[in-house]
Amino acid sequence: MTDSEFRYIYTLAQDYMKYVLQLPQLESGPSKTSRVLQNVAFSVQKEVEKKLKPCLDNFAVVSVATARTIFNKVMEKEFEDGIINWGRIVTIFAFGGILIKKLLRERIAPDVDTYKEISYFVAQFITENTAEWIRQNGGWENGFVKKFEPKSGWLTFLEVTGKVCEMLSLLKQYY
Repeated sequence: MTDSEFRYIYTLAQDYMKYVLQLPQLESGPSKTSRVLQNVAFSVQKEVEKKLKPCLDNFAVVSVATARTIFNKVMEKEFEDGIINWGRIVTIFAFGGILIKKLLRERIAPDVDTYKEISYFVAQFITENTAEWIRQNGGWENGFVKKFEPKSGWLTFLEVTGKVCEMLSLLKQYY
């Protein structure tokens, strides 16, 4: 992992968390990669929140440390088979979005920069566990964007949704 890779992924994560929280974006707006990621991950996130509401209601996220612990447990389980693909990478962002919404709903005094802390550990996980795979599979622009641009159709979306539902079923093991 290089510093520039981390910064790039951290920016994608921050853009996504701000999108989830409906915070204002910079005047120039997010990059094309961020916009594609926001569309795909948020669609997946909404579907998961709807389908797994009872499961998601059964655990509390009262601090960034709690969010990080839950995130790390679920990601460790999700990636224990060593398989990496774009669908799984999208689920990382979607799960971060779910956690930040729960944290800000349940926390007594949310910090305005909480999204940066969540973005940091999301980016850290991605760079430490998937950076080489991302490079080998075209990177963000030539791999991810080409696969998930709107013209790619619903098959990819359905594959990701299935992966997210599978991953979040792991939550049931902890809560």
